[in-house]
Amino acid sequence: MSTLYQSPRIIIREFLPQEKQTFLDLFKDNQVTQYLPDASPERYVEMFKELLENYEKKNLSRWAIFDATNNNFIGMCVARIFVHNTSQIEIGYVLSREYWGKGIATEVCKALTQYSFTNTNTKEVVAITDLSNSGSQNVLQKAGFERLDNLIRNQEELAYFKIERL
Repeated sequence: MSTLYQSPRIIIREFLPQEKQTFLDLFKDNQVTQYLPDASPERYVEMFKELLENYEKKNLSRWAIFDATNNNFIGMCVARIFVHNTSQIEIGYVLSREYWGKGIATEVCKALTQYSFTNTNTKEVVAITDLSNSGSQNVLQKAGFERLDNLIRNQEELAYFKIERL
C-alpha cells in the first residue's frame, strides 16, 4: 500500500481491497453527495474496482483520506487527466460530514496539487465545483487556485479553478 501524503492530521493513501464498503458508505450521505454528479450504487462499485486497477498500473487515481490521530476514515480524493483539456490534471475530494470545516479539504487540495506537479509533467492543475458549492470554492481559493470563467459540461454550468506550476 502506497502513501501519497502524510501530515500530523491526515494520511492520504491507496485504498485496500477490503476497504470497499468504507468507500461505498461515503456516498450514502445525501449531504456528502449533494454537489456530485449523479452516480448509481453500481457505478461506485465500478469506481472502486477501477481505483485498485489504477494502483497496479501506477496511474492517477482515487485515494483514501484517514485521520492520522485515530485512523478514522475521512473521505476520498482524486487526481485524473481533465477530460476538457488532457494537458491538465483535475483534482477533487469528498469528505465525510464530520470532517467539514476543519481545514482538511484545503490540506488535501494542496497535497494533490503538489503530488500532480511532482509526478506528472502537467503545468496546470484544475478543479470544478457546482456553482452553489461555495464551501469547496472557498477551499480552492485558500489552496491557491484562481477562479476562471465558468465551464459548461453536459449542459451544466460549473465553477472552474486553476493553479499553475511555479
